[in-house]
Amino acid sequence: MEEKAFKKYLKEKGFKFTKERELIFKEVFSRHGHFDLEELHMDMRKKGLKVSKASVYRTLPLLLESGLIEQVERTEKHAHYEQTSGLNHHDHMICISCGSVIEFYSESLERLQNRICKKEGFKGVTHTLEIKGYCGKCRKRRE
Repeated sequence: MEEKAFKKYLKEKGFKFTKERELIFKEVFSRHGHFDLEELHMDMRKKGLKVSKASVYRTLPLLLESGLIEQVERTEKHAHYEQTSGLNHHDHMICISCGSVIEFYSESLERLQNRICKKEGFKGVTHTLEIKGYCGKCRKRRE
């Protein structure tokens, strides 16, 4: 399903679904957590997959623009991604010291957001919530 959607997106944008893009696509959708560009490229090389770093750097923005992955900011200079297909909605707490990402879901927070939208006459379609601060380990080190 996702592969078909990505192929369609690429075709609409005038790009081809090359062998390298296919390998990158399959590696991204075999993951069940956050990843960054370097990590993705290194893992593919460790598996013996011949994919250039440039191809990874060019393909991830296409996956992002197609809506098949989301960007999760870890720090101001470093981004992590996650594939979104089949995942339940969740939000993130991001440590600004070590970069760890904690996923969470709060039904009461979702209801509050819906009430605010309704009160303002706004039809919310999607949202991203990132709470930045210090994880337990980093907070203890700072105290």
